[in-house]
Amino acid sequence: MLPQVVFGYFAVAIVGMSLLVVTRRNPVHSVLWMLLLFFHIAALYLFLNAEFLAAIQIIIYAGAILVLYLFVIMLLNLKEEERARRFVNLWPLGFLVALALLLVLGISAKALIKGPSGIYTIDAVKKTGHINLIGQVLYTEYLFPFEVASVVLLVAIIGAVVLAKKKLRP
Repeated sequence: MLPQVVFGYFAVAIVGMSLLVVTRRNPVHSVLWMLLLFFHIAALYLFLNAEFLAAIQIIIYAGAILVLYLFVIMLLNLKEEERARRFVNLWPLGFLVALALLLVLGISAKALIKGPSGIYTIDAVKKTGHINLIGQVLYTEYLFPFEVASVVLLVAIIGAVVLAKKKLRP
C-alpha cells in the first residue's frame, strides 16, 4: 500500500507543478517551480530504483538546463510580457480542449493492455548495470534520435544567443 501512496504523491505533485510552471505569469517563478518539478522527478526515479537517471536528472536538468533557461529569461527582459494580458479571453476554449484531451486519455486508458516484456528486464538491468545499459542502447539503437536531439539543442542555443544579442551602434 505504501508504494502506491508514494507513487501517487509523486504523480499528483508532478502534474500539479507542471500546471504551475505553465500558468505562472512571472517566468522566473515558472523556472523555480520547474526546479521543484525536476527534484520530484528525480525522487520518482529513485523510487523506481533508477539512481543513475535521478543523478542525471539533477545534474543536467536542474543544474545545467534550468540555469540556461534562467539566463535566457534574464537576457530577454520579459517585463513587458508579464504585463500583457494575452489569452485571457480564451480560457474557456482552453478548458474545453483540456477536458476533451482528458476524456480521450480516459478512454485510451481503458483500452490499455500490458504488452510483452522486452529484453531489458530488471534482472538484465541489474546484471549489466544501469550506466552500461543506457550507454549501450543510446549509442547503438537510438544513435540517430540522440544526434537529432543534439542538433535541436544546438539550434536552440544559437537562437537564444541571436535573440539576446543587442545591436551595436557604430
